[in-house]
Amino acid sequence: MQDFPLTLTMLFRHGARIHANSEVVSYHADRVDRARFGAVALRTEQLAAALKRLGVQEGDRVGTFCWNHQQNLEAYWAIPCMGAVNHTLNIRLFPEQLAYIINHAGDRVIIVDDILIPVLKKVVPELKTVERYIVVGHNDHSLPNSVSYEEIVGREEPGFEWPELKETAAAAMCYTSGTTGNPKGVVYTHRSTFIHTMAAGQAANLGVTEHDRLLMIPPMFHANAWGLPYLAWMSGADMIMPGRFLQAEPLCRMVAAERPTMTSAVPTILNDILRYSETHPVDLSSLRLMTCGGAAVPRALTEKYYQRFGVRVIQGWGMTETSPLAAIAVPPRGTPPEQEIDFLSKTGRVVAGVEMRLAVDDEILPWDGKSIGEIEVRGPWIAGSYFGEETPEKFHDGWLRTGDVGTIDETGFVQISDRAKDVIKSGGEWISSVDLEGQLMAHPEVAEAGVIGVPDERWDERPLACVVLKHGSTATIDDLKAFLAARVAKWWVPERWAIVSEIPKTSVGKFDKKVLRAKYKEGSLTETESAAEHRA
Repeated sequence: MQDFPLTLTMLFRHGARIHANSEVVSYHADRVDRARFGAVALRTEQLAAALKRLGVQEGDRVGTFCWNHQQNLEAYWAIPCMGAVNHTLNIRLFPEQLAYIINHAGDRVIIVDDILIPVLKKVVPELKTVERYIVVGHNDHSLPNSVSYEEIVGREEPGFEWPELKETAAAAMCYTSGTTGNPKGVVYTHRSTFIHTMAAGQAANLGVTEHDRLLMIPPMFHANAWGLPYLAWMSGADMIMPGRFLQAEPLCRMVAAERPTMTSAVPTILNDILRYSETHPVDLSSLRLMTCGGAAVPRALTEKYYQRFGVRVIQGWGMTETSPLAAIAVPPRGTPPEQEIDFLSKTGRVVAGVEMRLAVDDEILPWDGKSIGEIEVRGPWIAGSYFGEETPEKFHDGWLRTGDVGTIDETGFVQISDRAKDVIKSGGEWISSVDLEGQLMAHPEVAEAGVIGVPDERWDERPLACVVLKHGSTATIDDLKAFLAARVAKWWVPERWAIVSEIPKTSVGKFDKKVLRAKYKEGSLTETESAAEHRA
């Protein structure tokens, strides 16, 4: 066999030639832009030439500080295929975290949306390595050494000569959301991204083809938009880029207008669409599949989408460190229709290409669906270290310690019960905060729920349930207790409750329990026996 390198350049050429007529649709405030893959490919070559003219060399990091749109897709291909590293910058990080990751990565150039300049300007004085800013949209010249994206691309001719790259070369990098300490950098190689893209496209996983249209909701700064831009380009699936319009109303309008066949999102966005559909007509009939991840997906959410819209919501599991796909909850062969929801509601089934095990300290536990331990993974698209940091406690014996606690059954279905740092140890037994949240959000009058462990003199820890009630709700805490008591073990039912106006979230839409813990510790998260103060 030929020793041919597995690079993104190969995938880029394939999509550009074989799927030249597939479409990229970008939503902006005042217009909708449409371009064929063939035209996007030519502009990608021009962008690579422009970056080279600005002095970008192989191995240099180029930051992207953008929403999902065509220009960001061009950067997704131009930067790695020219041998540089596409560093996707999370636009929702706190300024000190943003400055940290830009400096830590050593970005030389940053491509930024004009509407995000005010956010980036807050950290510009602290940036030590950035030499140029490329502005997508109107260049207001308020950034030092800034140039217009369209101007520099327009000056170049298509036909960039892509260099021959090693498959082990870095292609992209993304930092974790930094829920504890500084964000950690994960570097994806050409090889790892190539193999991850091929695996995600398998019929056993997402099964994306040129007959699909993908509504690209996951931000392109969040674990490479879950790998969807690479997968859609390789497969020839149309891409619908929503830009910054990620609220329920514009997303539902896009679905009605563009008729996507697939989309992916975190649970908070799918919950927002559900709530919107209670008072507005919503047509999701074009969707054959919705995948949901980034946080535990409540069973009630999966059930409601199937009952209300006839849409299958399939849960996927992974992390920034796993590129991100590691498991997906596709029901196995022979599953009766009435039992499909049982499998769709699981965390996922380990995908081919990922090896998984359960561990407690140095003991490896069996796949019996009962033994509970920390999930560890390894494989060709699993990170083996963090960029520029020694973290032996996270990587040991060739395995990534995920920090997720759960079970694996005989057929490889994973059920995560909690994050290791979130599990509640009460009287020597574990209580799953994730399970409690999912059961609470099954209540028809509960919009969101976050559960944390708080100190208890008798039991060590007990759960505190923080609940957001829907507008107009008349539910009392006694009602919620009774609802829970019928669905979980009696000793799991919290004695402590707080009715709140919102559950704080991380930059990627997960419930931010460290904020809840901090509020409880400082006394600003007050326990209450009344549900009258706040409504969603």
